[in-house]
Amino acid sequence: MKVLIATKNQGKIEGAKRALERYFKNVEINGIAVKSCVSDQPVNEEIYNGAKNRVENLKKYAKENKIEADLFLGIESGINNLLGRWMITNIAVIEDNNDFESYGTSPSFPVPNNVVQKVLDTNLSDVMDIILGEDKQRHNNSGGINILTHNQISRIDLTEYAFIMTLTKYINGEKWR
Repeated sequence: MKVLIATKNQGKIEGAKRALERYFKNVEINGIAVKSCVSDQPVNEEIYNGAKNRVENLKKYAKENKIEADLFLGIESGINNLLGRWMITNIAVIEDNNDFESYGTSPSFPVPNNVVQKVLDTNLSDVMDIILGEDKQRHNNSGGINILTHNQISRIDLTEYAFIMTLTKYINGEKWR
């Protein structure tokens, strides 16, 4: 199975690959950086819109460059208060060549009230740098969530979980469409 994902981030690529390999054999995944066309710090519906835009821009790039794939993946992280509390969530989107789309989310984690405005004004990464200190490993694959969960959950894990949720429409066929 040939898969394109709208990122060059190796942690996100690894998380997506782990999710796909739970259900499919011979997964070949390639990352291509494309724009999300949303704010640097997506808020609420912008999170889904960013993931969806990445998929659309990825499909356009693939068509223009004659790159074939079975699935096109995008993922976006952002802050939301859709449940009345501020939290960080990843939203993943998958489309196939027939424009069939599915989407899902990762587990979310709370943002303390005293830093919400700072995150909204800048971005989560900058705020975590201030609070947790700059850390190359956090910026590469493990993510701030690894520090916040005391090494129990990484950015790779959050990405994997988001794509597993997204795959529910694909792995269950017509029963769940």
